[in-house]
Amino acid sequence: MRSFGKTDVGEKRQVNQDFVYYSDKPVGKLPNLYIVADGMGGHKAGDVASRFTVQQFVNHIKESKGKNPISIIDDAIIKANEEIIDLAATSPDYEGMGTTLVALSIIDKSLFIANIGDSRLYTINKEKIKQITRDHSFVEEMVSNGELSRSSARTHEKKNIITRAVGAERDIISDIFEISYHKGDLILMCTDGLSNMVDDETIRYIALKYQDLEKATNRLIEEANHNGGKDNISVLLVRPE
Repeated sequence: MRSFGKTDVGEKRQVNQDFVYYSDKPVGKLPNLYIVADGMGGHKAGDVASRFTVQQFVNHIKESKGKNPISIIDDAIIKANEEIIDLAATSPDYEGMGTTLVALSIIDKSLFIANIGDSRLYTINKEKIKQITRDHSFVEEMVSNGELSRSSARTHEKKNIITRAVGAERDIISDIFEISYHKGDLILMCTDGLSNMVDDETIRYIALKYQDLEKATNRLIEEANHNGGKDNISVLLVRPE
């Protein structure tokens, strides 16, 4: 397993509210773990939300006695969600804070994925780039209902409004699922600072152009900044061996 991740503040923001975590080695009962989070809230709250949620999520993964990866991940999300809600209540600066979360663990030939919000996971190969996660966002609901085209969604004025987030409410609902890994696929996890700034085919081209994952990650971030860098940008690439 090889991976590399990086987060960048972008060209327009003063604070980086994204957080990236990756481990090719076991984390608790999971053989590896990869996470991208995009915080939301006031000047102080967004970066606290993403960092705190990921840290608590990882801690609960480490402490879990469970054997089923889906249950391990789901329980960790539920506990981290409760803790960020409790933290938000401790200070007016934290009021309304929350975060997206996309997490991955690769076990044998399966990808175990959890998603809340609009941070994404893609699989990439020479033929195509495929978005595996589904955005929990206002515009995604419009697209699903046939009210908006996929191309128009990229530039819609409400594209940043998400409908689910860690910390938004006590009864959290996340998408957690298992898919088969196909040999040769490269896995990309990112925040909307990349996906809103770089189209899918350009992402695929850059990701496959470099064998070195660090170079590919840096080039994707450079491309997002070149196109405006309107938000924080996080990229995490995973290549199973």
